[in-house]
Amino acid sequence: MLSCLKTKMIKSLKQKNKGFTLVETLVAISIFSLSIIATMSVLGSGISDTGYAKKKMIAGYLAQEGIEYVRNMRDTSVLYHPGGSQAGWNAFMGQMAPCDITNNPSKACYFDDQISLTDCGGSCPTLLYDSSTGKYNYSSGQDSGYIRKIQIIDVNGTQDEKRVLSTVIWPQGSGIHTIVFSENIFNWTEL
Repeated sequence: MLSCLKTKMIKSLKQKNKGFTLVETLVAISIFSLSIIATMSVLGSGISDTGYAKKKMIAGYLAQEGIEYVRNMRDTSVLYHPGGSQAGWNAFMGQMAPCDITNNPSKACYFDDQISLTDCGGSCPTLLYDSSTGKYNYSSGQDSGYIRKIQIIDVNGTQDEKRVLSTVIWPQGSGIHTIVFSENIFNWTEL
């Protein structure tokens, strides 16, 4: 009797250890597939976020470059104008007139390849990226998708303080993104 009981236990153990059933295998494959899909989703989202961060950083640099161009124009006009520093400020304001949005918010300018302001109304051209020089310009290279426009506005109704707005617009994904840098510039000349 003991040997019969022993034989039955051995048979039942052998049947239990035959391996996974079909249902167990399908459940295991489903769990594994869901974990792979979740991992891929997180990786795809991370890559997308990295692309957005890169484009936003480039847009920030292009916007800051627009501010620097205006400051350089002001400083050059004030320091080297033959009529003196006040005449230089007035000449600078004349150069910036097409960009003045004080009375017309749709005005805008861009810097052409000779580093001078060009009136573009409300529709400035797209910057081109020249991969051989690593620079953005308007004459050679691939379409970068970035549009930069420069605008200037009165501050406190005075002619001795202006706010410069450098706006960069770029498409990404299903939307249009914008970054705006602004800085107040002053007539620092002595009268």
